[in-house]
Amino acid sequence: MTFVEFKKLLLDADITLPKFSQLIKVSEKNLQAYKKKEEVPNPIAALAACIAAMHEAGIDYREKIERLDLKPKRKEGAGFAKKKREKTKKVKAT
Repeated sequence: MTFVEFKKLLLDADITLPKFSQLIKVSEKNLQAYKKKEEVPNPIAALAACIAAMHEAGIDYREKIERLDLKPKRKEGAGFAKKKREKTKKVKAT
C-alpha cells in the first residue's frame, strides 16, 4: 500500500496520523518515514484498513484498541551510548 492510500484510510477512519501513532503506540516519526519509502508495511496497512472499516460500520475502534493495553516498543542501547559502553567494557577487560 502506498503512503497516500494509507493516509486516505486514516481520513476514512476520521483519525489523524499523530492520533493513529498514539493509538497503536508507534512513533509518529516511524510512520512518517514510510512517506519517503512510499510504501507502508503490510501490518500497518492492514490495521488502517480494519480501522477504516470499523469506523464505517459505526464500531468504536479506539476503545477496542485501547483495551489491548499496547506498550510502546523501546530500543535499548541504540546509538552512541551503546558504542561507548562497548568500548568501556573492552578497556576494562584488558
